[in-house]
Amino acid sequence: MKYKIKNRDYIIITKGKDKGKISIVKNIFNNGKVLIYNLNIKRKHLKVSKIKKIYGIIPKENYINISNIAIFNPYTNKADKIKFKFVLGKKIRFFKSNGFNII
Repeated sequence: MKYKIKNRDYIIITKGKDKGKISIVKNIFNNGKVLIYNLNIKRKHLKVSKIKKIYGIIPKENYINISNIAIFNPYTNKADKIKFKFVLGKKIRFFKSNGFNII
């Protein structure tokens, strides 16, 4: 499925315990889930094993639904919507509020 948010976009969380925090998209999955750097941290309990040297309680990033995030506009410091336009045969994303291109 196509989404307007891409990897390495600056986003802002709109719902949940991390509401209002700003971060970068790490990965987007086809089922509408998103991994975000250092947000929605859960604790994973791992047993001791001979193969894995890591054990104990380990912090791990958890998924967030893509409907709970919005792209962050650095010019207005707020969440914004995305529009598309064609320039010289290329499809370009830009912010709806002020019309600047998304880099």
